[in-house]
Amino acid sequence: MEGGDSGRGGRGEGGRGGFGRGRGRGRGRGRGGRREGGRDENVWTPVTKLGRLVKEGKIARIEEIFLYSLPVKEAEIIDYFLRDKLQDEVMKIMPVQKQSSAGQRTRFKAFVALGDTAGHIGLGVKCASEVATAIRGAITAAKLSVAPVRRGYWGRTSGMPHTVPCKVTGKCASVSVRLIPAPRGTGLVSSPVGKKLLHMAGVDDCYTSTTGHTRTTGNYIKALYYALRNTYSYLSPELWKENALTPNPYQEHTDFLSKKQIH
Repeated sequence: MEGGDSGRGGRGEGGRGGFGRGRGRGRGRGRGGRREGGRDENVWTPVTKLGRLVKEGKIARIEEIFLYSLPVKEAEIIDYFLRDKLQDEVMKIMPVQKQSSAGQRTRFKAFVALGDTAGHIGLGVKCASEVATAIRGAITAAKLSVAPVRRGYWGRTSGMPHTVPCKVTGKCASVSVRLIPAPRGTGLVSSPVGKKLLHMAGVDDCYTSTTGHTRTTGNYIKALYYALRNTYSYLSPELWKENALTPNPYQEHTDFLSKKQIH
């Protein structure tokens, strides 16, 4: 009897028979994680050449990155330049399903837009099994897709730019969005979702014209983002003057980049 009691006691302490070992391993991993967590996890350690240049202050403005079309692979680069100005908003969360042998697997797709209301806009889409994970991933994707938005005038070129410089179009699936310059004071003539995106981009006055199935919010947001991104695709007369080509940051700071990074 005593042997039986001790056996039951052993199972009780371990937690339901043979599951004790698994739980013990979990606790061990947790302790190890906390020990490593003594270091400051918020310190950014860049892993790309562009990240190293940004952290060392070799690139002063985000416009230099856009000027040379350098690909941004780290979200921290955008945080470095626009941390205090960026505002993000979840535009839509939708469930998506996949048929598997065990039934249906539901995941969540999040669309997140972010901007600084001063000529920068980003859009991220992420699918995950949990809503919070999808939103976090979409915010990171939106930071990596931040693009400059060119703004201009309708009529008189006085004061700050307030509208899009010319008519621009963006298309995603069946949805086509056209942005048309508007006089100062017109406001944003668009749907509620479109107004949010245009405001984040820093556009104050604009007419919009859409075709296609605009009720599909995901495609509508993407088409509007592509239209805003296209504002720098058109070469208007004020951009005709020749600019001297300077070496890109990788060439300019090649000596710094050739040094071995010490962690």
